[in-house]
Amino acid sequence: MPFTYTSVSAPVLTSVVPASGPAAGGTTVTLTGTGLATATAVRFGATPAASFTIVSDTHITAVAPAGTGTVQVTVTTPGGTSNGISYTYSGAPVLSSVVPNQGPISGGNTVTLTGVNLTGATAVTFGTTPATSFTVVSPTQITAVAPVGPAGPVTLTVTTPGGTSSLLSAYFYVNTPILTDVAPPSGPLSGGNTVTLPGANLIEATAVRFGTTAATAFTVVSDTRITAVVPAGAAGPTDVTVTTAGGTSNAVSYVYLPAPVVATLIPNQGPTSGGITFTLTGTRLAQATAVLVGGSPAGFTVVSDSHIVVDAPPGAPGPLDVTVTTPGGISSPVTYNRVAAPGI
Repeated sequence: MPFTYTSVSAPVLTSVVPASGPAAGGTTVTLTGTGLATATAVRFGATPAASFTIVSDTHITAVAPAGTGTVQVTVTTPGGTSNGISYTYSGAPVLSSVVPNQGPISGGNTVTLTGVNLTGATAVTFGTTPATSFTVVSPTQITAVAPVGPAGPVTLTVTTPGGTSSLLSAYFYVNTPILTDVAPPSGPLSGGNTVTLPGANLIEATAVRFGTTAATAFTVVSDTRITAVVPAGAAGPTDVTVTTAGGTSNAVSYVYLPAPVVATLIPNQGPTSGGITFTLTGTRLAQATAVLVGGSPAGFTVVSDSHIVVDAPPGAPGPLDVTVTTPGGISSPVTYNRVAAPGI
């Protein structure tokens, strides 16, 4: 009986999906092509697949063995060995830093992740929450937008075809700062006075602002208190805020006050023995905290924003400067004369 030779075509591969995986192997890939039904071997370079399954004449699934670099995947059948399709072994990603390493619980800030083997990243995760978005800048850098998260530290992870890398306690979610008051609540247009800002979540303050103007200086006393030196400002109320990595606080109101003005002093003279009163008239006198006569405090009564009655103190004869102090500053002086009693 004659022997008949049957011509069998070599298999053909058209794709390998996914086309990359970790150096440790273990990735299941799907090979697509033709003439695959009688496959006897699948190789990644010179290394046999860890295992493979013939799905149909056009599909095989195979488990990649360990390897390095880029290799050619081939299928062998009784008809021969197929063409090769490239498969790349990727090194596992490694994270070394994240900048900034903290942000608000509301998320939305952009951080930069630095490391190696970051090309092809498929996921960036803050704790268990995926980044809102991320961009692979280079094999050593990724930028990611932080999602919403709970206050406290979370683990950052990056996943690539080469595996998953973690940076433990790498990113800290910070509560938004809160202000409850400002004391004193007002001061002069020139600034320079110190106020106390009580509140919560203030420990990492990076800025204190009066409107849009930065405080001249500030000191974080504790997580619940900041002292700040007020900058110069325009007359009227302004919003005071504190900024931390957790965001910007609610605003509390601070009022810039013009200095008081004294226009008249009546009567403008009196005896060296004191015992009389004189009246100051002017503007912005209602918040008077002191009246000085010749540099010494005198008793006084605020009648209205335009009138103060002052107790004339005793002393040596002669002219004396009289000034009024309010949170807005010190008035320009007016003159009061102490007159000696006539001699006999």
